[in-house]
Amino acid sequence: MTATNGWGTASPPPMLINCPRCDGHTLSTQRGTYTLAPEDDEGFEPLLYTLVSCDKCRTPQLLMQMSEMEAGGHWGWTAPSQEWPSSATGPLSQSIPPAIAREMREARACFSAKLYTATAVMVRRTLEGMCFDQGTGKKQLFAALSDLRDAKKIEGRLFDWAQALRVLGNQGAHFSKEAVGWEDAQDALELAEALLDYIYVFTAKYDEFQQRRAKSSPDKSSS
Repeated sequence: MTATNGWGTASPPPMLINCPRCDGHTLSTQRGTYTLAPEDDEGFEPLLYTLVSCDKCRTPQLLMQMSEMEAGGHWGWTAPSQEWPSSATGPLSQSIPPAIAREMREARACFSAKLYTATAVMVRRTLEGMCFDQGTGKKQLFAALSDLRDAKKIEGRLFDWAQALRVLGNQGAHFSKEAVGWEDAQDALELAEALLDYIYVFTAKYDEFQQRRAKSSPDKSSS
């Protein structure tokens, strides 16, 4: 017998997911789908996004599937991959200095081992390494981050993110009755990687763009 959703239509079948909070494979309930298939781009292969929630802990996930040709000439979908929250397993940019990337990889390893307090501490060490590499010269992380802000290397929300990670790292480094949880550790990883990408990847690309544009612009003095 096919289950229905109360309105006479069949409910979507459950999907097997790997839930990080439950530490294993669990069934999930589909909450909605979205197919991305631009009509004006024949070379674009459709993507299927599915929002699900774990049947045990209700934690949400966004899954993605790519279209593929199946046996018999019919189009189908690949096995779903987790798009959000990030699995923290993707490669770090090679533009990040090796010593800082090493700290970040150790933070990821702590998170995978469910050592969330240790994750926060390693994220803090990653920020310290970033500040040292950027030449701040300050030992205290608060002062070092302030130097980066004053030098306009980070600003606005990025500075706020860095300060929040510093505070979380302090919580992990010193005894506290309040443990660092899964959500805070996950957010810490994502924010730290965003900061590293901004400093070492996007800033460099923007500088290259500006230099290229300056070379290609006509000499104003000859006009």
